[in-house]
Amino acid sequence: MPFARVARALLHAMAIGAAAFVLFVTVAPSSASDDLAVVVPAAFSPSVTAKRQQFYAAAKPALTNELLAAYVARKQALQSFDGFDVETSNTKLTEAMLSSYIEKRRNQALEAIETVDVTARPALSADILSAYAEKKFVPTVKKVKLAEGEKLCLAQAIYHEARGESRDGQLAVANVIINRAMSKKYPSSICGVVFQNADKGRYKCQFTFACDGRSDMGKERGAWNRSVKMAEAAFYEYQQGQRPGVIPNSALFYHTTSVAPKWSHTFRRVAAIGSHVFYSSN
Repeated sequence: MPFARVARALLHAMAIGAAAFVLFVTVAPSSASDDLAVVVPAAFSPSVTAKRQQFYAAAKPALTNELLAAYVARKQALQSFDGFDVETSNTKLTEAMLSSYIEKRRNQALEAIETVDVTARPALSADILSAYAEKKFVPTVKKVKLAEGEKLCLAQAIYHEARGESRDGQLAVANVIINRAMSKKYPSSICGVVFQNADKGRYKCQFTFACDGRSDMGKERGAWNRSVKMAEAAFYEYQQGQRPGVIPNSALFYHTTSVAPKWSHTFRRVAAIGSHVFYSSN
């Protein structure tokens, strides 16, 4: 037990001594920087100095009259070099030179444009644009609405006039309506042709269903859907300036085989499809 106390006391004393030493080292001013010596590179030896001078003399020769003359001759040779066979004349670009260049390299497309005679056509002006906007311009929304109305009128005519006919029989009826719309003798729109004189009274119109006092919409779903699809196809051709082509373009009239109207003896028969006979006025 006494030995243990002695050991603890000794350890305690050693710890206090170490702390005191650290404090002394930290607080004490350092004077080591005052004793530092300036380090200077060692001088080149005579052999190294000679080698350095020899290298610089070879890399950068002394400027002499001969060296200057050689430099001038080299610059003159470079300036007169014509190894690419390119003319180095200092001629200025003039109108005559440009004209000769254009004559040697003619542009046939530009010449064709220059020869077009546009004197008969009026030049585009603000007045022409204003007139077009007032009379002929139709907004896209209105065009779409008009097209949908035209297809509906055509579908109604196909349904009521030929819903029991074959595909060619239905297209033939649409063909007559489009022929009339493209003729100067009838209204210029499909709806105008289908419902021509419908306002004159019952059964006084061109197509009976248009003025019989009943609904123009189809009631048989299957037949109506077929008529709508047929009308869409025929109207697309009409927009392209074409016709269904199942009957001649001159065919403007038709009737069913169950009747024999007086006007049928006046016109020329041109086709017969299903229960319809088609006529031309010439």
